[in-house]
Amino acid sequence: MSGSRKDDHVRLAMEQHQVSRAGNQFDEVSFVHHALAGIDRPDVTLGTSFAGIAWQVPIYINAMTGGSEKTGIINRDLAIAARETGVPIASGSMNAYLKDPSCAGTFSVLREENPDGFVLANINATTSVDNARRAIDLIAANALQIHINTAQETPMPEGDRSFSDWGPQIERIVAAVDVPVIVKEVGNGLSRQTVLALQNLGVRVADLSGRGGTDFARIENGRRELAEYAFMHGWGQSTAACLLDAQDIGIPVLASGGVRHPLDVARALALGASAVGASAGFLHTLLDGGVPALVAKITTWLDQLAALQTMLGARTPADLTHCDLLIHGSLREFCADRGIDTRRLAQRSSSIDALHEMTTGNTR
Repeated sequence: MSGSRKDDHVRLAMEQHQVSRAGNQFDEVSFVHHALAGIDRPDVTLGTSFAGIAWQVPIYINAMTGGSEKTGIINRDLAIAARETGVPIASGSMNAYLKDPSCAGTFSVLREENPDGFVLANINATTSVDNARRAIDLIAANALQIHINTAQETPMPEGDRSFSDWGPQIERIVAAVDVPVIVKEVGNGLSRQTVLALQNLGVRVADLSGRGGTDFARIENGRRELAEYAFMHGWGQSTAACLLDAQDIGIPVLASGGVRHPLDVARALALGASAVGASAGFLHTLLDGGVPALVAKITTWLDQLAALQTMLGARTPADLTHCDLLIHGSLREFCADRGIDTRRLAQRSSSIDALHEMTTGNTR
C-alpha cells in the first residue's frame, strides 16, 4: 500500500506541475537595480554555511520520494545528478522503509550513488528515536530532516489525526541523534511562531517550505473517492511570506516551495535563506530528459545564480542580504498585517559606506 501511495504522489505531483500556477509570491519581490554595484565574476563564490554545516552551493535537491521500485529508480537518478553537480540531496520520507525493510534499497541508493555527497534522511514527527537512528544509519546521513505536515495528513484518507505529541517527539529526537536536525514543512509554510517554537525544542535549522510548489493537500484530496477536501487546496503561507515572517529570528532558515528558477533562488537568499531547495521542477526535468537533462539544468542554475550575484555585487550568497528589495502586492499586505517593516528591506544599502563601495568598486 505504501509503495502504491508513493507512486501516486509522484504521478499526482507531476500532473500538478503541468498546470500553470499563477500568483507565486516570489514575483512580488524585486531587487532595486544599482547600475554600479557589479563586481568581477572570479570574485564570486557559491559556498554557504549555517549551523555548523558547510555546502559548496546554496541549492539542494529537497525531499521527494522512495519506497517503491519506481521511486527507487528516481532516487538513484537524483543521487547521480547530485553527485555530478555537488548539490546536497534529501531523501523522501523514509517511513516506508521503517515499516517495511524490504524497500531499504530504494533509499540506500542515495548514498551508494553519491558516496561523498551531503545526504539528508527524512522522517516524520511521530518517528521513534530508534527509528530515527535507523533512517540516519541506512543512508549514512549527514543531517536529519523531520517533516511536519498537518495540512497533508488532514485530507489523507489514512492520515494521522493526533498532532499534540509532535513537538515533544521532535525534542526527543533532537536530543538523541548525532547529526544536525532540520525541521521542514511540506509546502504549507512555517510561521514565525512555529520557527520560534522549533528553536525552543533545540532544532538547529528550519526549512520553511511554503506554499507555491507541490500542494500535498490537493494530492491527498485527489486520492479520496469524493475529493471532499477541495477547500484545503492552497492552504498556508508562501515561501516568500515565510521568509519575511522569519526575519532576524535567531536560527538559520532554508527556503523551498515554489522555487522556479535562479532568480527565485536569489530572491530567497536575499530574504535571508541560507540555502534554497527545489523538488518538483527538478523531478519534472529528470522524468522528461533523464539524468543528463537534470545535470544540465542544475549546472545552468548554479551558473546563472553566480551571474546574478556578480551583477548585484554579492561575493557570496549571504551578501545578497545586503541588497535592496521591494515588496509588492499581496505580499506587502501580508507584511503590513504581520507588522513587518518592508521599508528597511528597501534601504539596506543606503549607508555612506555602501554608497562609497558601490562607486569606488570596493564592493561588499
